[in-house]
Amino acid sequence: MNKGFNIGDCLSTRAYLNPNREALFDVIPDRRFTFTELNNRANQCCAALGSLGMSKGDRVALLLHNGHQFLESFFGPAKAGMVLMPLNWRLTANELAFILKDGGARTILFESEFAPVVAQIREMGDAGSDIEQWICIGDDAPDFAQSYETLLAANSEEEPGEKAGENDNLFIMYTSGTTGHPKGVVHTHKTVFWALLTLGNTAEVHLADKYLILLPLFHVGALTPMIGSVYKGNTLVILRNFDPQKTWSLIESEQISTTLAVPAMLGFMLQVPDFQRYDWSSLRAITSGAAPLPVTTINAYLDLGIEIHQVYGMTETCGPACLIGPDDARRKIGSTGKSFFHTEVRIADTAGNVLPRGEAGEVQVRGAHIMKEYWNRPEATAETIVDGWLHTGDVATMDEEGFVTIQDRMKDMIISGGENVYPAEIENVLLSHPGISDAAVIGQDSAKWGESPLAIIVRTDQTLTEAQVLEHCSTKLARFKLPKGAVFIEQIPRNPSGKVLKRVLREQYPGPAPE
Repeated sequence: MNKGFNIGDCLSTRAYLNPNREALFDVIPDRRFTFTELNNRANQCCAALGSLGMSKGDRVALLLHNGHQFLESFFGPAKAGMVLMPLNWRLTANELAFILKDGGARTILFESEFAPVVAQIREMGDAGSDIEQWICIGDDAPDFAQSYETLLAANSEEEPGEKAGENDNLFIMYTSGTTGHPKGVVHTHKTVFWALLTLGNTAEVHLADKYLILLPLFHVGALTPMIGSVYKGNTLVILRNFDPQKTWSLIESEQISTTLAVPAMLGFMLQVPDFQRYDWSSLRAITSGAAPLPVTTINAYLDLGIEIHQVYGMTETCGPACLIGPDDARRKIGSTGKSFFHTEVRIADTAGNVLPRGEAGEVQVRGAHIMKEYWNRPEATAETIVDGWLHTGDVATMDEEGFVTIQDRMKDMIISGGENVYPAEIENVLLSHPGISDAAVIGQDSAKWGESPLAIIVRTDQTLTEAQVLEHCSTKLARFKLPKGAVFIEQIPRNPSGKVLKRVLREQYPGPAPE
């Protein structure tokens, strides 16, 4: 890698090597792009932002659904060293304002659908953001914003002159903020490049693959595979928003090779009426991440002839940490596999002492794809990266062969009567009940045990009772792990990556636990 290499050039080089290959099918507008067409529009976006005074190091916020405009406004500005800030469009104006102000974004590209929330941010003035340029994609642009398509049409398709170097910042992605304010995870062109290398040398991705993007591109579980697909020369199929029936339909019509879906998505896909009518023979496997996948779901897909390959990673690792491949997916069902090719993973205590195989501890990850820092948070960075090891806050075990099985978040672990109780284990048991479609387990204060588990359940069988739930668990779990109560809820609250918002559930069900 020389100083001139940058992630934006992945698109430039692919357009040079395979100019007429299909790069992207954007499903909702029904538009297809070759690598040349996509690259030309990315260059126009870069030139347009340059004409507005944006340059290397300046932050560009993207408040966009999945679509070709996201790719254009990511790769184009990246070439010239602008730093992208993908925004979670589910957030409120106040939440977005915090991120924009914290990251120091000078320009925002937003879809007209989000004009009302953007207008709220603008009305906050300097307290809301440092935005100078407001650019709208789509019809009905507010009067304070410029038109994205008009700007592109007025600018050149030529490659930008000045290019970013490998150590320059590429993007700042804010964590979901399940506790407190979100932190901006900074990745450079170099850390992302190493993420692509470790993915390409571990995951089963082929040159002619068609990759279906289901997660929102403001999530690293979609952004890194998207960049990797361009780097590899795959065809991307992008859904604006996840739709379980449309997913099955696209797998058939577009001959999808592989995709990544969080456990909740996989569950929704199995609930599509008559989904068996679709042809999924092109599908080599589905990768699943963001949360431990219930064994019952893995088996349901295996019964269909579809392997689920669990991946473990996070925004701070640019995605990769562990992956289970096709050689072991059935033999080691429930495991998230071994570390990626250019990645080290260990199970250690909080002091960094490696634990014996089979003993639960914190997952710690090391590799060239680890984040550079948390934006403007040196103390948080120093707490998270110690001697090159990223402290994930996740609890797992590693067996004698090196296979990692994720147990839970450290902060979600329940200590009952001095014993460690992992909610994910109880959740797996709950989800094996045919009358339960979703479940989460939290700890409640207990005068007798310190903490006791509470089962929070979405039931498909409306006659299911608390007593029946507890009886179901009693034959499958040790006594100290058993829930002391069960409540029924319409929907488990989750963040955009599919992780259960345990903080919200703890607020809703503060306890104390029944004794």
